[in-house]
Amino acid sequence: MNMDRNTVIGMILLGVLFFTFFWYTNRQQQALAVEKKRIADSTAKADAAKITPDQRAAAYKDSVARDSASRISAAGNFQNAAAGVEKLTVIENEVIKATFSNKGGVVKSVELKNYKSLDSTHNVIIAGGKNDKLGYTINTAAGQSAETSSLFFTDGQVSKTNDGAQVISYTLNDAAGKSIVHQFVIRPNDYMIDWNITLNGADRLLQQNQLNLNWNIQMHQEQISNTYEKEQSRLVFHDEDGYDFERATTGINNTFERSVNWVGFKQQFFNSTIIAKSKFTSGNAQMTVQPDTLKELFNAGAAMKLQAAGAQATIPLQVYYGPNDYNVLNKYNNGMEEIVDLGSGIFSFVKYINKWIIMPVFNFIVGFIGHYGWAIALLTLFIRLVTSPLTYKSYVSGAKMKALRPEIDELKKKYGSDQQGFGMEQMKLFREAGVNPLGGCMPALLQIPIFFSLYSFFSSNIELRGESFLWSPDLSSYDVIAKLPFTIPAFGDHISLFTLTAVLTSFLISIYNMAMTPQQDNPAMKYMPYIFPFILLFVFNRLPSALTWYYTVSNLITLGIQYVIQHYIIDHDKILADIQQKRKEPKKKSKFQERFEQMQESQKKLQDLKGKNQGKK
Repeated sequence: MNMDRNTVIGMILLGVLFFTFFWYTNRQQQALAVEKKRIADSTAKADAAKITPDQRAAAYKDSVARDSASRISAAGNFQNAAAGVEKLTVIENEVIKATFSNKGGVVKSVELKNYKSLDSTHNVIIAGGKNDKLGYTINTAAGQSAETSSLFFTDGQVSKTNDGAQVISYTLNDAAGKSIVHQFVIRPNDYMIDWNITLNGADRLLQQNQLNLNWNIQMHQEQISNTYEKEQSRLVFHDEDGYDFERATTGINNTFERSVNWVGFKQQFFNSTIIAKSKFTSGNAQMTVQPDTLKELFNAGAAMKLQAAGAQATIPLQVYYGPNDYNVLNKYNNGMEEIVDLGSGIFSFVKYINKWIIMPVFNFIVGFIGHYGWAIALLTLFIRLVTSPLTYKSYVSGAKMKALRPEIDELKKKYGSDQQGFGMEQMKLFREAGVNPLGGCMPALLQIPIFFSLYSFFSSNIELRGESFLWSPDLSSYDVIAKLPFTIPAFGDHISLFTLTAVLTSFLISIYNMAMTPQQDNPAMKYMPYIFPFILLFVFNRLPSALTWYYTVSNLITLGIQYVIQHYIIDHDKILADIQQKRKEPKKKSKFQERFEQMQESQKKLQDLKGKNQGKK
């Protein structure tokens, strides 16, 4: 025994020695790496100090010259477009301020006039990042090619049409007579920009008359929660099967092997989309997640293919940089309204509840009172009134259950641990009294689709963005009454007051219901009503204030309805009389009841037989 103890002690000491050795060695290696880096940095600084300003200027000039030579070589017959000065042209309408650039002849960025940035210092700006790019590859000479995004088009020529639209055109010509024209049309009060590409000599400019469109764009954070906005972000597209999407929370790389009408990158309240009127034949798109420390959500990109017909080809495209507003997107009649996530996945059916009930009612209320916070309260009242008949039936069922509580308690005493026998007699008692034990579950089950429809609606309704109510500055995001110095897993680094009110009112409902319903023998069932509000604390803390405010109001209305129905509407004496009357009436069993009772009887016989066999042993 001593030998075993000594062996164990020796192994522990050996383990400690190994741990100490590796820890010390690792620390020494880290210190050595730091010292090497320090020496290298010092050497680099010393070497840099030896370089004279003239040498530095010469090196920079040489680098620029090499880059210029490389671009001129790639430009081939378009050498006059290889170098130039970027000139920006701004065109506005009522909703956007679009900035165009002669470098690439494209939309550089779009400012949304009606939406403020995250810090409210300026309007939301989509695109315009350092690495953003929109263009395609052209043949510039035999064996040479270049991206249009790196070439300088002629200065944009702006004109107006009779219908008030503004048109800007960029042209690119080569020495051999080939030309490219980029024409953009900005209509009044519209986020959609038409982009028509005209290729004179498409058969020579493009490989096999195929235009390979390359699009890179940075998606900037526009909501308070970086994590939640990433969860709401999608790669969105529309093909022959209709609208589809891919969640981009952890990044995505998607290949399109068949034609696509449009492809876009969606974040919670804004999207960037390119539409091909003649359809993209194929392509791929990706979204790369950026670190939480940055103000960018994703680096997104798409490489899409289009077919150009003939030597003289015009390719009609459209670009949309704007809000995920259902009414705005719906007017384009191309399926883009589906970008607004009113219900998806296993809860996709709730989008019909949102489209045909929640949205019209909410918009009517907002139009009537003009305040979103109180509109949510009135929407909640409307929902509770519509579902009140089922609620009333559930409370009547609960009152009947309460009236039968003494008899149920007697059955528990009679059958003791014989749960099978107790269950059969309890079902018989319910049938005789005309009580549906599941009657009280209907309102709870009904709350599931309603909750998920409102979750989708409030999470995607851009009208709530920036709307303040009570202590919440933005109903589309969570409110913060206290910032924690640390992050709690699944909870976050903040405390939401609307979450606390929702949880507290849920807890009050649980206490009230426990007082009004028969006590459960199962300890887990006893404490389940208290566990549910605790779970809500973690679920709700990062959800939009609109949803937690709705849940708070709904709970308060529920408490009021319960109290009024149970104390002023339900006649308990009448319920007892109805139960007695039901017992006197002849009972007709349904086929389900007959089969259920047969199953219970078979199980009871089997249980009795096992008990007898065990007794004999």
